[in-house]
Amino acid sequence: MPIRYNKKIVRINDSEFYEEFFEERKINSIRQYLTSEMGYPTVRQQSFIQTSNYVWKIGDRYYKLAHEFYGDSRFWWVIAWYNKKPTEGHVSIGDVLAIPFPLAKVLRFFDKE
Repeated sequence: MPIRYNKKIVRINDSEFYEEFFEERKINSIRQYLTSEMGYPTVRQQSFIQTSNYVWKIGDRYYKLAHEFYGDSRFWWVIAWYNKKPTEGHVSIGDVLAIPFPLAKVLRFFDKE
């Protein structure tokens, strides 16, 4: 399970609203994770993070950048989060993104919980 799901509150949904859904799937309930609030590093915390600038170009994807910079495409969301651009639709050709590293240090600052 990805690190962003660690320590998350899980709710069991057995609402009558989903009764037909449950019957079709032969289940009694579904497990749902509460949406977490992701903090952003303070100015002081940012002083411990290095960044590398990257100019967004045609064909770029967050997962490709994560693979290139972190060796693991599953951390695409770190780049999106750090740049406050949640989806690739929020990035335009020519935008300069900050790629934060080292990854282990960056991950310490993202979760408010």
